[in-house]
Amino acid sequence: MMKSFFIGDREIRLPIVQGGMGVGISLSGLASAVANEGGIGVISCAGLGMLYRQDSGNYLKNCIEGLKEELRKTREKTKGIIGVNIMVALSNFADMVRTSIAEKADIIFAGAGLPLDLPSYLNANSKTFLIPIVSSARAAKIVSERWLTKYGYFPDAIVVEGPKAGGHLGFKEEQIENENYSLEHLIPEVVAVAEKYSGRKLIPVIAAGGISTGEDIQRFLELGAAGVQMGSIFVPTEECDASPVFKQVYIDSSQEDTMIIQSPVGLPGRAFNGEFIRSVNKGNEKPNGCPYRCIKTCDYAKSPYCIMKALYNAAKGNLKKGYVFAGANAYLADKIRSVKEVIDKLKNEFEMTQKKQPATGS
Repeated sequence: MMKSFFIGDREIRLPIVQGGMGVGISLSGLASAVANEGGIGVISCAGLGMLYRQDSGNYLKNCIEGLKEELRKTREKTKGIIGVNIMVALSNFADMVRTSIAEKADIIFAGAGLPLDLPSYLNANSKTFLIPIVSSARAAKIVSERWLTKYGYFPDAIVVEGPKAGGHLGFKEEQIENENYSLEHLIPEVVAVAEKYSGRKLIPVIAAGGISTGEDIQRFLELGAAGVQMGSIFVPTEECDASPVFKQVYIDSSQEDTMIIQSPVGLPGRAFNGEFIRSVNKGNEKPNGCPYRCIKTCDYAKSPYCIMKALYNAAKGNLKKGYVFAGANAYLADKIRSVKEVIDKLKNEFEMTQKKQPATGS
């Protein structure tokens, strides 16, 4: 049986965090379903201004209103624990953090850059936990030391995302297949960083990237992780907020379909190959302008395509004008299941793995 763990004073009954996937992949539907099973459901705030267009032409304001609405809809569906995933690279990172805290989201997960100033947004009444997403022990130490020195605050947990994750990766391309950067190597190193502060505050470490079975979960818990983050496994589910066309890509894919791309965000990413990526490689998708200014590091004049438009189009099922991010093991999907069915399958696999382990005696 999978053991629960604590983030602050909140018990996470199922040690599974649903990865935040944007644009429009993990919203209230998926997040609430995972939270109802005892895990942590996560809303991605990337591109919410494209999904919510109440104020025509005001992308940044629409992002704020969209996040408020997604949190409201999620609360109507669950009393479980809900987090918000916010990319540090977003130009409206501060707006999304302030909105999450004001709306009393349980957790902020911040990655795609180091969230060095994240605690500065808290106030005396804040109840939101802060969790950085890192790709190395060095990054975990930098964030922890900065938060301690400048704000007297420790991370409430640390997500360690390895090179088999889907979406943006915090690695150089030559590191992605290097075993020295594997998640199996990273977890013990980050656990050691977290344990440095254990006398002051317990900092759980959450393993992420390419985790797709109960056996995987067991392996990383044995390495010292308190829980795991899983994204791709929840895409081909009934509750996932993406288009059925998007989900079907997972079902129809093979291992050879996954590839590493260079994102306009400035990071490599893992995605399924397809018509749009081939068009990008031919130079056919260069943007003529930028109505969103959504990524700090993106210069549309030099960008091969608009990533927000591409991800939005894909989520809506228009794969001629978009592509699908996916983890290294996403191709294992074989059918659409409910979130409950996915989690029950993981629990069964986990228990079978435990039963296979040799008994220890004196």
